[in-house]
Amino acid sequence: MKRHMFNAFLFSLAVALWGCGGSDEEDLQPAAVTITVSQEAISISADGGVYNVNIATTGKEWGAYANADFISVETKNTTSQTGTLTVTVNANPTTDIRTGTITIMSGTARKSIAVSQSSAAQSAYNAPEGYTLVWQDEFDKGSELNADDWTHEVKNAGWVNHELQNYVNHKTPEGNLVTEVRNGKLRITALKENGKVYSGRVYAKVREGWTYGYIEASIKLPKGKGTWPAFWMMPVNFRSWPGDGEIDIMEEVGYHPDYVSSSLHANAHVHTNNTQVTHEMKCEGAEGEFHTYAILWTAKNITTYVDGKVQLSYDNRGKGRDDWPYDDPFYIIFNLAWGGDWGGAQGVDESALPATMEVDYVRVFQKK
Repeated sequence: MKRHMFNAFLFSLAVALWGCGGSDEEDLQPAAVTITVSQEAISISADGGVYNVNIATTGKEWGAYANADFISVETKNTTSQTGTLTVTVNANPTTDIRTGTITIMSGTARKSIAVSQSSAAQSAYNAPEGYTLVWQDEFDKGSELNADDWTHEVKNAGWVNHELQNYVNHKTPEGNLVTEVRNGKLRITALKENGKVYSGRVYAKVREGWTYGYIEASIKLPKGKGTWPAFWMMPVNFRSWPGDGEIDIMEEVGYHPDYVSSSLHANAHVHTNNTQVTHEMKCEGAEGEFHTYAILWTAKNITTYVDGKVQLSYDNRGKGRDDWPYDDPFYIIFNLAWGGDWGGAQGVDESALPATMEVDYVRVFQKK
């Protein structure tokens, strides 16, 4: 009887000790990682600047990223529990306040640093009052166009307007570049290779485009009889031409140097029967110098500009889609044609090849 009682006591003691051991194991679970930063918010002027933030973590390593393209981050000592984060905020060229967030990561822990940047007193961009920058390409990154924004057309000679060039994607069969980004410029080059002329035609945001806005580009036109550079727009949901419309912001032909034109095409006004809406003006130095070409497009009016001067203005006259098919999204086009019905109307001079059209920037603004 006593032995049974003693055995029962030992069993109870073992159970108690086993239960306590389980509790100790739970207490030994790793503590949650914590992150400490020397600055939890950055408030900066429109001029931008550089900030250094000290990072401390109880984790084994850390990293960081920013959610806005005007903020860049550089990390140091990320495999240590202490390190430095260098934050660079670009100058704000707009009259809008900009905000963003920097996220610090260590294990499963996250820590945020809020970034707020003041607006510029006056926009560095030339846009009408009340318009906000919604998209741009300054051609200041990489050596090729961003594939998320731009699409190359690929078509053989004779595709449209009896033009002589073959449009290719980026380069010719021999590897010569027809489009490239260099020194902050988009360069579109027409050149001759193995008896054929090659050139580039590129589309911005071809699947979504924009409806209404102020759109501006700075462009240097090439020289030479046979060149036909253009900055224009076509409808995203294209079905038929000219019923769905065409907006030509700037065109020029090399046999008529420095005379730039704008045109609108629709069923009620089209060049094939000489009813197109068009206007031409002299722009001294258009060939060989950068000039600004723009469009202000609303539901009521389209006006194009050359260096801020009105080129063409056309009102929505309320006559329906045949006269105003311009309420749909259109995408931007840059191309350099060679020859064709207009570019080659007075022949071509192949000694002008290679010929290059350069674009310094393109910017799209829309109403707030």
